[in-house]
Amino acid sequence: MKVVKFGGSSVADATQIKKITNIIEADKKRKVIVVSAPGKRFPDDTKTTDLLIRLGELVQKQESYTAIYHQVIERFSLMVEDLGLQKVVLSQIKSTIEEAISKVSAREDNGMDTLKACGEDGTAHVLSAYLQNQGHASSYVNPKQAGILVSEQPGGALVLNESFEKLYQLREREEILVIPGFFGYTPEGKLVTFSRGGSDISGSIVAAGLKAELYENFTDVDSVFCVNPAIVHQPKQLTSLTYREMRELSYAGFSVFHDEALIPAFKNKIPVCIKNTNNPDGKGTMIVSERAEGNDHVVGIASDTGFLNLYVSKYLMNREIGFGRKLLQILEDEEISFEHAPSGIDDMSVIIRDHQLPKDKEAMVVDRIKRELKVDMLDIERNMAMIMLVGEGMNQTVGIASKAAAAFRDANVNIEMINQGSSEVSMMFGVKSDQLSTAVQSLYKAFFEVS
Repeated sequence: MKVVKFGGSSVADATQIKKITNIIEADKKRKVIVVSAPGKRFPDDTKTTDLLIRLGELVQKQESYTAIYHQVIERFSLMVEDLGLQKVVLSQIKSTIEEAISKVSAREDNGMDTLKACGEDGTAHVLSAYLQNQGHASSYVNPKQAGILVSEQPGGALVLNESFEKLYQLREREEILVIPGFFGYTPEGKLVTFSRGGSDISGSIVAAGLKAELYENFTDVDSVFCVNPAIVHQPKQLTSLTYREMRELSYAGFSVFHDEALIPAFKNKIPVCIKNTNNPDGKGTMIVSERAEGNDHVVGIASDTGFLNLYVSKYLMNREIGFGRKLLQILEDEEISFEHAPSGIDDMSVIIRDHQLPKDKEAMVVDRIKRELKVDMLDIERNMAMIMLVGEGMNQTVGIASKAAAAFRDANVNIEMINQGSSEVSMMFGVKSDQLSTAVQSLYKAFFEVS
């Protein structure tokens, strides 16, 4: 059995629904399908989830939402009409959206989650109905029926272990099952969503629960590239990655996979294949627990902007028991999460996503650190970018750091921060945001272009 997940671009309209139906029909092992909300049909289009979020915001503000409500309904109405489905399908979708609007209006704590989930839910109803029209035995399966149990953290739910045993029971069903991604239910029956992009998480959870032989994730690219193709023209395609490599890459800016998505598959050793809906016969990229050793010690270069460096210095910091804990406690008190915290004898840097420390909160945090920790120096440097070299073979290969440093030198880019990941499969560099592209291009030339 294969579990197949189709992303937003793969279910954007009726034409795409027909494409994915052909993909499902091409392999009888594709028995369980997880779907996203309809994505963009063209570059300037708006994703359905974004429309639903805007709709919810207007409801919360008690402002008129009729126009945007009709936009959402029109997306599904066009799909239902173009696929020749019965109007009862659209009626079901409308009813679900209106019920969710009522929850938002009543200010129920999971109201927005319920509304955001309507995109995936609507897609699942449409696809299941179309498969039936094409002569297939198919059923829509709500995550509650499937047994996807999650923690009560609106917008950031975590799967509960008892889900996997419940999901395994779906193997007894013979028809094609279509499950909406992105959300689950608490043991008390409350709908809660995963973080944004969480349909990837749903697909991985379902694959793990069913003990699938393969989890196929269909998107709009032929494979994973070793670097962002917006920075490097026609970069090398990767045919194979390990879970740890993909996890590091997706965390650090690769947009193909949600960075939490692989965890259930990783724990259950389910191989994952990323494929292109528009080129389903392409080889794609396999993500496995282990791969054969080769010369590709660095398999990818991930990069992202939007960071800041909170730098503190204090003489004999290394002898002050609890300094690091106290610093991070201040951040926790102010509800600020951090990404990395490299340190030296007398200094420590804390890398934070820029949005976590807005300007209006910065003065308070600075004051607390100076007052409570008595630091000699404190500096906040914004407009930072992070570049990550990733590869399982890096920790066993001499000269990776020196080769990277030479690439930065050749690009005339100053390294603001360097951190060897504790996973031993990554090495991170901090640079100024405006030097990101230059640095990445130089690193690509050093590690991937044959001289």
